Amino acid sequence: MSMITTLNDFILDRQKDFAYATGELTSLLNDISVASKIVNRDVNRAGLVDILGAKGETNVQGEEQQKLDVIADDAFIRAFKTGGEVCGIASEENDDFVAFDDETAMNGKYVVLFDPLDGSSNIDVNVSIGTIFSIYRRISEPGTPAVLEDFLQKGADQVAAGYVLFGSSTMLVYSTGNGVNGFTLDPSIGEFCLSHPDIKSPETGRIYSINEGNLDRCDPGLKEYAEYCREDDASTGRPYSGRYIGSLVADFHRNLLKGGIYVYPTTNNCPEGRLRLLYECNPLAFIAEQAGGIATDGHQRILDIEPKTLHERCGYYVGSTVMVEKAMSYLKHKEAFINV
Repeated sequence: MSMITTLNDFILDRQKDFAYATGELTSLLNDISVASKIVNRDVNRAGLVDILGAKGETNVQGEEQQKLDVIADDAFIRAFKTGGEVCGIASEENDDFVAFDDETAMNGKYVVLFDPLDGSSNIDVNVSIGTIFSIYRRISEPGTPAVLEDFLQKGADQVAAGYVLFGSSTMLVYSTGNGVNGFTLDPSIGEFCLSHPDIKSPETGRIYSINEGNLDRCDPGLKEYAEYCREDDASTGRPYSGRYIGSLVADFHRNLLKGGIYVYPTTNNCPEGRLRLLYECNPLAFIAEQAGGIATDGHQRILDIEPKTLHERCGYYVGSTVMVEKAMSYLKHKEAFINV
C-alpha cells in the first residue's frame, strides 16, 4: 500500500520552505482546507436542499448573487476570523474589505483576498465551480486594524495563492512560491491527499479557451489568433481544440494540467475587462508562473500590475508559454510584452 500524504502533513513538512516559517501561514492554509470542506459539503447537497438559485440581490460587481455565493463567502470569512492569522479579508462578494476587530485578529500577519465561488452562474446546471484565494503579508502595523493598503499589493508580493475545484472530485491546488501541488479530497477519510505533486504545465498545448461569441468586440488580432488555432497544420498539431466551460477555475485547471491558453480579453463594451485582478487574475497568475506558464493582460505581466481599487478588472491571457506568446504576437494594440 502506497503512503498517503495529507495536506496537513505536507504543509507541516514544507513549512521550512515558507518565507516566514513561524506557523501562522501553516495554520491559515489549514483554515482554508476546513472552509473548503464545508463548502464542498454544501455544493454536493445543493440539489437536495433550498440553496440553489439566485438570492435576489446583486453584489458590488453588479452580478446577481446565488445562494451558494453567500454560503461560501460566510464559510470562508468565519474560518479566517476565528483562525487568528488574518487581520482582514476582501471578497468579490463584498463592497469593501473587512478589518477584523478582535485583539487576536488585529495581531494577525496576513490578509486574504478571495472569490468564494467562481463560476456560480453554473451552479444550477451542475457544472464545475471553484474558490480562488490569495494571501499577502500585511503592510500595516500589527495590533491595528487592517487598512486598504494591505490589500492593494502587486500580485508578485503574494505569499501564497491557490484554488479549490468542486467537480467530479474536489481538488485544492496551491503554491507558496516553491512550485505547485494538488490535493484531492478523499471523502472516506475527510482529508485532502496529495494527488498531483510538483505540477508542471506543458510549455505548449492543443487547447484554447475563449468565448468566441465575443470575438467581434475584441482586438481584431485576437480574432486572427482564433482563426490560427482552427487552421490545419500537422507540424503544430492544429487545429487546436476549443474548450470553454465558462467557469474560470475549471478552464484554468484543465489547461494547467494538459497545456493550453485561457483568454478573457477586454472588449469594446468592457474596455477594462471582466475578470477581477485581485480575486481571480493575480492568484491564478501566481499558480501559472510557479508551474512554468505565464499570464498577461495583453500589455504587461499580470503580477506586475499595481492595483488601484479593490474590484479592479483587467484583460487576461494565461497558460502555456508558447501559446500565450503566440496570442500576444497577434494583438494589434499591444505594448511591449515582458516574457517572464
